[in-house]
Amino acid sequence: MAEVQVPVKSESSVFSFGKTERRLITDPISDNNPITVQVLGVCSALAVTTLVSKALVMGIAVMLVTAFSNYFTSLLREYIPKSVRMIVQLVIIAFLVTVVELILKAVNYPIWKELSVFIGLIITNCILMGRLEAYAMANKPWKSFLDGIGNGLGYGVILVIIAVIRELAGKGSLMDYKIIGPTSEYALNTMEISWLSWYAPNNLAILSPAAMFIIAIIIWVQRSRNPKLVDIS
Repeated sequence: MAEVQVPVKSESSVFSFGKTERRLITDPISDNNPITVQVLGVCSALAVTTLVSKALVMGIAVMLVTAFSNYFTSLLREYIPKSVRMIVQLVIIAFLVTVVELILKAVNYPIWKELSVFIGLIITNCILMGRLEAYAMANKPWKSFLDGIGNGLGYGVILVIIAVIRELAGKGSLMDYKIIGPTSEYALNTMEISWLSWYAPNNLAILSPAAMFIIAIIIWVQRSRNPKLVDIS
């Protein structure tokens, strides 16, 4: 009788990137966005979106912490007692936030100085604990890592959109580079006349309530395009 050979699962298949894995990254950017759909992490979206540079750094920091905290939590999920799982999760998050903060401090001290308080508050970001509880504790490390990347990207995309609107409207600049208003870098000769020189930056756009209105408009547009996201309850 011929011996039946059982196919051995290769190591490469553990890190596969198929349709399911792609959705883990793309869904949180649109249909399952942590800010506009899950309504998580809104506080930091109000605080760090006055400049695009700050929003970019914050988005990258959250994405890294979310991805690796998901990964390590998933690796340890079978060994973590349920009674202390949240304490263990917080320790993992706190460790990663500390690493990210120290790296940022070494690489870009001015940005770290502006974001130091908010980088530390990543520990209390609802997105992280939500993904650890809802996904990492029930799925394998690779998919948990991709889920963290996706939710971090979804968070960062909304932050950058808000920051672009607020910085343009409130300061007339992008990435701290003046592009509209009477002092635009595109001014002609010595007359300081640009194609948008008529616009006077509105400082109200820099205030937190402006960010709240922008988030509300984004939510409205998103739900108008996709009625499935409307809460019928």
